[in-house]
Amino acid sequence: MQKSTIKTVLGYIKRYNLLVVLSLFFAAATVALTLYVPILTGQGVDCIVGQGKIDFDTLGSIILKIIIIVLITSLLQWLMNICNNRITYGVVRDIRNEAFEKIEKMPLSYIDTHQHGDIVSRVIADVDQFADGLLMGFTQAFTGVITIAGTLLFMFSINFKITVLVVCVTPLSLVVANFIAKRTYKLFRRQSEIKGEQTGIINEMIGNQKVVKAYSKEEDVLEKFDEINDRLAKISLKAIFYSSTTNPSTRFVNSMVYAVVGIVGAIFAIGGNITVGGLSSFLSYANQYTKPFNEISSVITELQNALACASRIFDLIYEKSEEPDSEDAVSEINVDGVVKLEDVCFSYVPDKKLIENFSLNVEKGQKIAIVGPTGCGKTTLINLLMRFYDVNSGSISISGYDIAGLKRETLRNAYGMVLQETWLKAGTIKENLMMGKKDATMEEIIEAAKASHAHSFIKRMENGYDTCIGEDGGSLSQGQKQLLCIARVMLTKPPMLILDEATSSIDTRTEIKIQEAFNTLMMGRTSFIVAHRLSTVREADVILVMKDGNIIEQGNHEELMDKNGFYANLYNSQFAV
Repeated sequence: MQKSTIKTVLGYIKRYNLLVVLSLFFAAATVALTLYVPILTGQGVDCIVGQGKIDFDTLGSIILKIIIIVLITSLLQWLMNICNNRITYGVVRDIRNEAFEKIEKMPLSYIDTHQHGDIVSRVIADVDQFADGLLMGFTQAFTGVITIAGTLLFMFSINFKITVLVVCVTPLSLVVANFIAKRTYKLFRRQSEIKGEQTGIINEMIGNQKVVKAYSKEEDVLEKFDEINDRLAKISLKAIFYSSTTNPSTRFVNSMVYAVVGIVGAIFAIGGNITVGGLSSFLSYANQYTKPFNEISSVITELQNALACASRIFDLIYEKSEEPDSEDAVSEINVDGVVKLEDVCFSYVPDKKLIENFSLNVEKGQKIAIVGPTGCGKTTLINLLMRFYDVNSGSISISGYDIAGLKRETLRNAYGMVLQETWLKAGTIKENLMMGKKDATMEEIIEAAKASHAHSFIKRMENGYDTCIGEDGGSLSQGQKQLLCIARVMLTKPPMLILDEATSSIDTRTEIKIQEAFNTLMMGRTSFIVAHRLSTVREADVILVMKDGNIIEQGNHEELMDKNGFYANLYNSQFAV
């Protein structure tokens, strides 16, 4: 899992090859200059070894060189950090763009079966955590590798035997770090998953706080959140505990290396095989050689967490997309309103059948009402007509074209849709109304608002049509939000209509007026009306009575009442005194 994640991350980094090269150059220059300082320090030590043998001229020159090198090194390190920041946040931007683009391309089945909060957590929190780890990784990896290589070269140039000793002992720290890292990755992966679960419940509860309070479920919600929070605390402590042992373990090994070098070096110096200044330089190099191992191990927690978060976001990005439109898909059709369903079968879950062998012929301009008990397949039928879901078998056609052979955009532009669940974005009322028709004039917008009886309450607002509303309508009432959604559809004047409980949130008096406006809008247009209140479907040309995914009765209101069957029972139950 880690290998594939790292490979994917490297694929994103390749897009910034120029910055990577620059960063490597600055890292190499920084390390080279940093490693040159111990040589100068060793020369300086040799200048003051021995009583009365201090060479002040040479020492002053060496100190001046060290100061200049330190200043240049600081500048190069700053430039390297700029490159690393640009690479990191460029990669993060690309990942977020691809993740959001993937969400837009995903089939509704994925969105319907996954916690929305978890999806949000992947795109926001997981990517942020990944960015922190990636930035640390760049800083440590680039300078660390070059430092290790550079110090080895300098140490070999000073004393070959002691260097071989250092090289033989140091890999122990890598073995320790790798052993612990393999065991912490799964813990951090689980930690990210629980964070997503936690975000999901927070998102769910904030969005439905009125319902929670109405049913006095605050304590139950708190208990559930506490349970998730406890699990997160336990897994986080466990992950951090195991990963935190990496740094002291590697530091112990590296301290042993430094001690061995000091002892062996002192013996060599006594034997005259190395000068005191040379030993001072060598000890400095030995310290710098082990430093990258310590630094990498100190951020192992962040790196493991970053990889776990990256894995989750890549799971989302590489999730199967909605089946794309075929290359020969029809993009333009003349919609006449004729709709045919032939032997349609569909189920959300393979072993739980919903719609079976469903057939229907709808003529041009007909008003088709779909009624029946909850769960009978009314809204599912709408999902199939709009191709939010594809049929398992059978076919659906409009104007003689199988919808599977149409571009989805073409199909959906043929319908105007008003759902029971309203959706408004943060922005002005005008922007919300123009979603379906970006080139609409102000006169057209006002005309649609008047037709939907939304104009009067819009004009009473502080800035009229330029009034800004918050996410999902902000402080607007449910009825006002529904009126805006109706006005939005009326503005587009689509060839066909789908009204799924479109007036469920509106008072009876306004509903009568809206029905009149809809009747005007539906003239000559094929319309599908899903309703629970049967009083709203009396004027329909055909009423389809559904039960368990099948049409059990069909006809107009009078015909179905005369049959005294399932529809008549439903209707009478709503108006029983």
